Amino acid sequence: MPETDLSALRIERAGAAASSKARPRWLRPLLGLALLALASAAYLAHRHTSAVRVQTATVTLAWPAQGLTLLNATGYVVADTKAAVASKATGRLEWLGVREGSSVKAGEVIARLENSDMQAQLSQARANVLAARARFEQARAERIDAEFQLKRQQDLASRNFVAQAAVDAARNRAQQAAAGEKAQAALIQMNEAVVRNAEVALDNTIIRAPFSGVVLTKEADVGDVVAPFNASSNSKGAVVTMADLATLEVEADVSETSLAKARVGQPVEIRLDALPDLRLAGTVARLVPTVDRSKATVKFKIRFDDGDPRILPDMSAKIAFLERALRSDERQPRLAIAASAVRDGKVFVIQDGHASGRTVASGQKLGDLLEIRSGLKAGDVVIANPPAGLTDGSRVEASAP
Repeated sequence: MPETDLSALRIERAGAAASSKARPRWLRPLLGLALLALASAAYLAHRHTSAVRVQTATVTLAWPAQGLTLLNATGYVVADTKAAVASKATGRLEWLGVREGSSVKAGEVIARLENSDMQAQLSQARANVLAARARFEQARAERIDAEFQLKRQQDLASRNFVAQAAVDAARNRAQQAAAGEKAQAALIQMNEAVVRNAEVALDNTIIRAPFSGVVLTKEADVGDVVAPFNASSNSKGAVVTMADLATLEVEADVSETSLAKARVGQPVEIRLDALPDLRLAGTVARLVPTVDRSKATVKFKIRFDDGDPRILPDMSAKIAFLERALRSDERQPRLAIAASAVRDGKVFVIQDGHASGRTVASGQKLGDLLEIRSGLKAGDVVIANPPAGLTDGSRVEASAP
């Protein structure tokens, strides 16, 4: 077997060591820095590509009264002067001259019942007065004649031309004539009273407005039987319901536990559900001095200091009892956001899914909100309680409320 040369398989360690010594020492730190830079870039890329979940708030309009409110209550608009207008007589409605929304003056005729029979009775009563006056004149003439005959008989008796019996008969006739005249005068008064009674009965068939106001509802139509106090199931008690809209006020129920925060003369702000953009100034006019046991509330009557033709009875209202009356510059809404959205005079607005920092000028506290005087506009969506480290351009995602 030939001898094998194994020298070719020998590892030259000296050469490897020499090669290792030839590599620069600064290469290893450079590789470490490169790896750190790559890691930082990856982290930043992850931050910009991974959205941060944040809570949001919307820039809205707030009213300065929110920061002055001591107590809130609810109620309804009512008319202090309101009436269900009915007839004092019973009859069929013959004419109705108003409808819903009609304005009427005090004493104006608004409806009339059938009254031809009462007109006939009145005519008869007036005729009886004329007849009684005619009989009175006749009785008066008879009295005058009887007195003349008495004087004549007395003159003749003084000259002994007639007996005393003739004088006595003349005296009796004169007394009867005077009594007859008085009786006819009493009959005139009686018949005049009958006329007044007939006039009142006729007037009761004419329905007039008790005060100046507006017709709210029509309760009866022409042809309906109208009776006072709704005497039967087929009759109507009232013809119309009307109110004086100049006496509108708000009735609000205040919990008896909150009475210390409300007082007569206190300024309030009135908001109507039907007119959400309308804020009206008011004053507590009076309170009903009793407690509703079922609700444990006290009723407050609130007067409107501001008027508006759109205010109608029975509108629901919200009342804010204020610390003081609002100044003229506090009667308009202001931009506001949640106070937690402002940090060091800066807020983050969400635009296209990214956070955009803005510097804002803030004003007074409006309850839980903060007035914003510049830097934002109504409708902007901002980040409430912005997390630490949030920067411009960070991707954000609104969390579910």
